[in-house]
Amino acid sequence: MARARAAREHGEGRDAVTAHPFTSRFAVRSGIARVTLAGELDLDSAPAVLEAVSACLEEEATSLCLDLTGVSFCDCAGLSSLYRARTAVLRAGADLTVEGVGPQLGRLLHLIGAEELFTGRSTHTESPHRASGTAAARRGVRAVATAESQLRRLA
Repeated sequence: MARARAAREHGEGRDAVTAHPFTSRFAVRSGIARVTLAGELDLDSAPAVLEAVSACLEEEATSLCLDLTGVSFCDCAGLSSLYRARTAVLRAGADLTVEGVGPQLGRLLHLIGAEELFTGRSTHTESPHRASGTAAARRGVRAVATAESQLRRLA
């Protein structure tokens, strides 16, 4: 049976400075999950990311799409929550697809060298620490490992 969850609003009672209140929505159908985030992903809203992803994994999702199209702002706490969510999905043995990385989040990922962690698709069978024989592959593995290390420090 397919389950869909209604939007979860965060930031109720927040000050008037917040231009785009945060929302998270998720749905799981036949093992395929979609988590849609919108608004400002910051210290106040960051826990909602892992909550939504965890709820999908509890429903035995085998594939999860993280849609970031509506994210207007992301700080280090938000970035850390995205990394923890990515780690949880891959540790659960599910595949992860990330869509809609906007310019602000893309710039943040670029600054810490983590673009590869949040673009396209990651599968639970991939290991960023498993290098193939080419020098380019080894450099790519080192870049991903460095980015993961930097993100772990944020967590």
